[in-house]
Amino acid sequence: MTAATILQIEGLSFAYADQPPIARRWSTRIAVGVTLLHGDTGSGKSTLLRLLAGTEAVDGVLILCGARLDADAAAYRRRVYWHVPGSDAFDALTPREHAAAVTADGHGFDEAVWQRHAEGFGLGPHLHKPLYALSTGSRRKSGLAAALASGAALTLLDDPAAALDAASVAYLKQALAASGAPQGRAIVVASSDELSDVPLAGTIMLPLR
Repeated sequence: MTAATILQIEGLSFAYADQPPIARRWSTRIAVGVTLLHGDTGSGKSTLLRLLAGTEAVDGVLILCGARLDADAAAYRRRVYWHVPGSDAFDALTPREHAAAVTADGHGFDEAVWQRHAEGFGLGPHLHKPLYALSTGSRRKSGLAAALASGAALTLLDDPAAALDAASVAYLKQALAASGAPQGRAIVVASSDELSDVPLAGTIMLPLR
């Protein structure tokens, strides 16, 4: 049985000035489950995630669960959770406050699921601390727990295993496997490494062909 399509991409083109295009009339579909966006450092993974998130102007058609980016950008973006690693925008908040803030616009956030992921990532002793007091790895774990509990139709994760300890990488893979197809959502993971032990709905290779 073919998995349900979450995001339809038709004729997407994008290039920075004086640089080779990242996409040239590229069309594909992203289905329920986990999709690996795979490419070397500098190949354009983060840029492509921004295009899928609707935060960059694009030439082409993106339709996410019935919402067209060019027709109703607000409705499209409400269906996306875009985890931006390294952001200091929420540094004054605790992990719980951070999760509430970034999912306040209707992603279907589940606090019980968030609590489970926070514990799975070993954040239990740090839940009362502001993010600025946490290590880089723990701050990333806070963002990942929020992303996995968001309930968004499309979740975009940029190099999520970076700065994580081995136990947290193992938990991340377990959580990805349980949060994609079983929950009827699409998760796109940008990484230069293979996602071993995670069943994949598809793989997008960069550079795009």
